[in-house]
Amino acid sequence: MTQYLISFDDGWMDFPDEELPDVARAANAVVEEARAAGAWVFGGGLESQRASVVATDGTITDGPYPETKEVLGGFAVVEVDSREEALEWAAKIAVACRCSQEVRELLPDPTV
Repeated sequence: MTQYLISFDDGWMDFPDEELPDVARAANAVVEEARAAGAWVFGGGLESQRASVVATDGTITDGPYPETKEVLGGFAVVEVDSREEALEWAAKIAVACRCSQEVRELLPDPTV
């Protein structure tokens, strides 16, 4: 089986704040469905615009910076038999979260 990253940009969720409880319930229902199907690996939402960048020399800076155009808002990792199945999960997440989702295949672990 292959793992896929399903993610969305922080700015893609543009529904009114008062609808957040309904979106959260719908998203949690999809997570529970994916768990029951054995497809769920891990996922979650990310704090908006709160990140640190660790450079290759170990220097730590706060980020992202104003010139950053896209910031990851949340993600899910599913493990499924095909890209088509990953796209089906992404469609369910898109409906629940009311925003588009990006789907990318994760590279296989070379030690497994």
